[in-house]
Amino acid sequence: MVFTGGTRNTTAKSTAKKRRNKKPKNPLHHYDPQTLTHLLSLVASATSSAHSFLSHHDLRLLPSQTLLLESHLSSASTSLSSLLSLLPQIPFPLPLSPPPSLSSPPSSCWFHRFLSTTDNYDPRWVESFRMSKPSFSLLLRLLTPSLSSLSPPTPPNYALAAALFRLSHAASYKSLACRFNLDDSAAACRAFYTVCKAIIDRLGHLFEFKSDINRIVVGFGWISLPNCCGVLGFDQFQIDGDELLGEDGSLMVQALVDSEGRFLDVSAGWPSTMSPETMLRQSRLFSGVEESRELLDGPCFELSDGNSIPQYIMGDYCFPLLPWLLTPFVKSECSNGLNSSERAFNSVHREAMELVGTAFGRVRARWKLVSQRWKEECIESFPFIIVTCCLLHNFLIKCSEALPDVNVGDSEDQEVMNAFEGEVDDDGVRIRDALALHLYRENSSSRL
Repeated sequence: MVFTGGTRNTTAKSTAKKRRNKKPKNPLHHYDPQTLTHLLSLVASATSSAHSFLSHHDLRLLPSQTLLLESHLSSASTSLSSLLSLLPQIPFPLPLSPPPSLSSPPSSCWFHRFLSTTDNYDPRWVESFRMSKPSFSLLLRLLTPSLSSLSPPTPPNYALAAALFRLSHAASYKSLACRFNLDDSAAACRAFYTVCKAIIDRLGHLFEFKSDINRIVVGFGWISLPNCCGVLGFDQFQIDGDELLGEDGSLMVQALVDSEGRFLDVSAGWPSTMSPETMLRQSRLFSGVEESRELLDGPCFELSDGNSIPQYIMGDYCFPLLPWLLTPFVKSECSNGLNSSERAFNSVHREAMELVGTAFGRVRARWKLVSQRWKEECIESFPFIIVTCCLLHNFLIKCSEALPDVNVGDSEDQEVMNAFEGEVDDDGVRIRDALALHLYRENSSSRL
């Protein structure tokens, strides 16, 4: 039996070896050569015509349209090239040449022609770069000192435009290189990250939590939240792959926003496997309040009933209740529900938390690069990019640029997070109760 088995095994190996050595059949032999020639000639001609149309009319098309057309043409060109590589094996000559390369730039790159045909009020600036030309020019002046060291040397306006185009449309580095006259994809990548670093370095002051606290407090006062200094929440960004973050893994971004939707503090890149409390306690915001005491150290506010409350921020269910971090009331299983003042507090709290969802929704709507699923190998750069987008968001609010319309329900809000179940801070309870009673009385008097 051993001998017989060995014979079968040897025979199987010999058969497998013959199969490996056998040349695969050319799939084109199944088609009539003349018909195939005519068909491929038509496809090549159509591809070439489409490429010519794109080259001559790219300034009239929306960026999303040109990027989609470029992608389809590139796929068609690759497929035709693969087919053409099989044609010499057919015994009939085929008068067909490969389609023109899509990577060959026109005599002048797209951005050069764009600059020569647009003015300050051309809507194509907003379509292409998510900001008007005056805002682009102001941003360029702010960043130029940090863009002089680009290698290979690149005009600062080209580098900035390329970076904004990638953020706005999730364009590939290959596409950037062709559009903005950059040497290659590697040069486009270097220019992109140089611009992002310049934005973080030059616009970091636009996270105004400490420097503009009085404006922030006044803003929340207009929406019935006395002495409030911000609203703290999370958003999550999906990641492909499950090696580091689990099957449904994502990266978390903790953000504090003001009453106008500006970002005051951003802490990005936390794995979704970490608890919200842990993220909070490891953030710079927590350190600034609890350790260095340089944040939320302003005067208390005296309520109409004589109680006083310190400066505070609103936080979602998943956070611990602290004297400076007020979370909503949670209905207890052993109680009969929330009372009137607790319901009044939760109503105002819910409206305040929408500010976080709206701010993140506008970042996603304006900067498509962060709204797509990220590859796991790119997660190290994600915090860098999301902070860049949040700073640009603040910059455009300063410039009075129109904000994207968003539905808060479309944002990846963190309602899925469980309510905090740790110990309750007594001072936090007292301050929240006092504010809840104040909000109830204010609401009742406004109805009279």
